[in-house]
Amino acid sequence: MLRWKAEDSVSIVTGASSGIGRCLCELLIRQGANVVAVARRSDRLQQLAENLGKGTLLTVSGDVTDPGLREEVARAAASLRDGQVDLLVNNAGIGAIGAFAEASPERLRRIMEVNFFAPAELIRTLLPNLRRGRAPVICNIGSVLGHRAVPGKSEYCASKFALHGLSDSLRAELAADGIQVTIVSPSTTRSEFFDSLIETQSAQSKNLGSWPPDRVARTTLAAIRARRSEVICSLAGKALVYGDRLAPPLMNAILARTNLSD
Repeated sequence: MLRWKAEDSVSIVTGASSGIGRCLCELLIRQGANVVAVARRSDRLQQLAENLGKGTLLTVSGDVTDPGLREEVARAAASLRDGQVDLLVNNAGIGAIGAFAEASPERLRRIMEVNFFAPAELIRTLLPNLRRGRAPVICNIGSVLGHRAVPGKSEYCASKFALHGLSDSLRAELAADGIQVTIVSPSTTRSEFFDSLIETQSAQSKNLGSWPPDRVARTTLAAIRARRSEVICSLAGKALVYGDRLAPPLMNAILARTNLSD
């Protein structure tokens, strides 16, 4: 079976300044990849470059929802190896906690822009480069909440369901081009994600078998190497997903009761 190889690859990782994205950049560089690291915080990207110390790491700072940034990412990647891109990891994301009825329309739009429209348009921008890549992979970092939605995170769940649907569709569309689309669905990850929630007064959240970001990154890279279609992380995450598939009414009742007891 054709496998993806990090050595001498051109790999793009968004949300690279912390958490899963940062860990993925470190793993890829150590295995000989040429990495384009993308994030809002330029100081964090500089720290990443200094800490790695070796390998090819290009940094691009800015907002992934900005079309200009996406073009800059494409130019940076194209400069590394004749315009080819072997891996795109759409990892950047934001969230919010709170009742949908009490939230502003702007909260929904911002989350959808970052978590869904930005990765979709970055894929569109980079498709010509990916078609020229070596066993190319698009890896979208989804969530178990893109399989089973829960109360209090309606906008986040909607964005991850949308990303999941796009991934499944593109996997079929791009098969003839040799491009694999992988979606990785972590449950709660112990990272800075909860420090950057929008329109959220409290960052309290029910954890579903949380993993540290380096473990999620290792699982993600293994899935990319094997060109797998989908990976669900953590036993608790799998319990939520497969429990819903087996008994949706029961899961609905459990989550409704949980919400009422908050």
